[in-house]
Amino acid sequence: MGDGGRANLVFLARVYEQTQRFEDMAETVKKIAKLVSELNAEERNLLSVAYKEVMGSRRSAWRTVVRLEQKEQERGNEERLTVLRSYRAKIEQEMTNVCGDMLQLVDKTLLPAATNDEAKAFYLKMKGDHYRYISEFLSGPAKKEAAESALICYKDANDLVITHLPPAHPLRLGVALNFSVFYYDILKAPDRACLVAKRAFDDAMAELNALNEDHF
Repeated sequence: MGDGGRANLVFLARVYEQTQRFEDMAETVKKIAKLVSELNAEERNLLSVAYKEVMGSRRSAWRTVVRLEQKEQERGNEERLTVLRSYRAKIEQEMTNVCGDMLQLVDKTLLPAATNDEAKAFYLKMKGDHYRYISEFLSGPAKKEAAESALICYKDANDLVITHLPPAHPLRLGVALNFSVFYYDILKAPDRACLVAKRAFDDAMAELNALNEDHF
């Protein structure tokens, strides 16, 4: 694929982002990934934004339906509960499909083609995020399996960024933040969540302070 065609697809993805057509945005970045395999930093960010927004609207809808279910449960309205549960199941299936699509793209195309540690950490973080998303609504063994997969991805991403990226690097901080959220929301381990976040913050501040001292 020529650079012009690739550039046009990137431009189109930006247009979809500005018009909030995130499903189209995701499909466009997937086309780039399947044609060139290794995405650059801009393209990786486009991919992340697209899938985050696609999932974000569904996660928001799911939370709203759950709240409505709770209200109807309190009212004892079984007919409405049936309708809401059916709709929630539909949203959950959509989220499962989106996550599966993203994970397949990363595992089969993007991670194998990644030639630098920053890109590898980026994709591992994306995988961890999406396993975390589906952990929010799964239950039983399925929830445990998704949570374990998220934990592995976050740990691997965290190891890479700590080894290869400076403490104040946005990706390193982003991995720590989302890893912390995972510990807090999914594993219900607030102490561990605070430890991960505090360590990342302290390391970044130490680096920034050292840089400031070098200027004096």
